[in-house]
Amino acid sequence: MNYSDKERAYLNAQNRVEKLRNFYIHLAVYLVINGVISTAKIVRNMQNGESFQEAFFDWGAFGLWTLWGIGLAIHAFSVFVLPSILGHNWEEEKIKQFMEEEEKNNFN
Repeated sequence: MNYSDKERAYLNAQNRVEKLRNFYIHLAVYLVINGVISTAKIVRNMQNGESFQEAFFDWGAFGLWTLWGIGLAIHAFSVFVLPSILGHNWEEEKIKQFMEEEEKNNFN
């Protein structure tokens, strides 16, 4: 299946936009879910007699933010930084390389 340069550029752009969209969805879910969980924990801790500061700075309120934030940072790195390092069309070049290797192996 041969694509013209214009089709290939469109498919590459579409792939990059999908990766961006997925990252922004991940970010939104991270903010909403962690906000709800943190609010619930702070309210619960305050009902158990803690002051707002004690409840707010409790590890239970921030542990999930930190751990999930590490995963989100890795996702951001793969979307925003990695393409700059490898180039935006590295996937296409790797596919070509593997296809050429496969053709060589089939002819031998």
